Amino acid sequence: MAKIFQQLKRIVNYALGLFSNDMGIDLGTATTLVFVKGEGVVLCEPSVVAIERGTSHVLAVGEEAKRMLGRTPGNIIAIRPMKDGVISDFEITEAMLRYFIKKVHHRRVLVRPRIVIAIPSGITEVEKRAVKDSAERAGAREVFLIEEPIAAAIGVGLPIQEPVGNMIIDIGGGTTEIAVISLAGTVFSKSIRIGGDEMNEAVIEYLKKTYNLMVGERTAEDIKIKIGSAYPLEEELNMEVKGRDLVAGLPKTVTITSEEVRESLQEPLRAILEVTKMSLERTPPELAADLIDHGIVMAGGGSLLKGLDKLISEETGLPVHLADDPVTAVVNGTGRVLSEIAYLKKVTVSVKTEVRN
Repeated sequence: MAKIFQQLKRIVNYALGLFSNDMGIDLGTATTLVFVKGEGVVLCEPSVVAIERGTSHVLAVGEEAKRMLGRTPGNIIAIRPMKDGVISDFEITEAMLRYFIKKVHHRRVLVRPRIVIAIPSGITEVEKRAVKDSAERAGAREVFLIEEPIAAAIGVGLPIQEPVGNMIIDIGGGTTEIAVISLAGTVFSKSIRIGGDEMNEAVIEYLKKTYNLMVGERTAEDIKIKIGSAYPLEEELNMEVKGRDLVAGLPKTVTITSEEVRESLQEPLRAILEVTKMSLERTPPELAADLIDHGIVMAGGGSLLKGLDKLISEETGLPVHLADDPVTAVVNGTGRVLSEIAYLKKVTVSVKTEVRN
């Protein structure tokens, strides 16, 4: 009887899949990306929600809400419900997910989608359950969880199913994921809650201490993207920065250089380098030998910091390759496993079982 029930369930899920836009989601601290089966990446928006102060009434989500960061009147708050790669506000995350799912699934609202969500490898069982429950309550028919480094490796096209060592570093907004993968499984992985957000904070703190200048998160990110670097540039850059003078309390403009920004980023970069070296030390000798030939692959928005690949290569002595499209690597990985059910269950079953226990 149980076998018949399982067969019926598979048939029903297959039939529903024909009428549903199954999707993969990279639920990031800074940005949420959505991949729809058969269409590719259809959404890339900031993980920001604007609500009325004292209520859970959502006023704006995504790009529109990000424009409100630091600029809202007293009755409106623009918040980021994800912190360090995990849910910090369950209710707001659910509202954000519902908005994104509805936005990309508007044509087939009667059939709920099956969703694959990428999660940091180091999160707890409670945090996994929160992600799964949020997606189900937001409208998912079935939810699979896949670890971000596995998704990123699949997304950049690494041969993870072969008995060969593959190493990936995925630097996101809230976390940095480092993993050595072989035979479709993680041999060693480490997740640290340091990423693009910590780099932005480091820039903000540097400007406070050096220039008594207070800038917002958006300005710090702009500085990091435009003139930030991890390795000395051939031609150093400078940039005019506007903010508030902490002494006088008045608007103030200063000019900073790329050398100064590089100095401000030393602490988060050192943490990433340390965990990279530690991961290499824990890698079995046979797989470590493979890395000498294949090198390390970098993905995630944080890997776009100028010269970071050169710095890691210099510190580890290994070749370092930047993915063709680092920002979409994880979400493309979730999309690829969607199209192969057997593969999907192979790379997500351990996470799914852990969540249910």
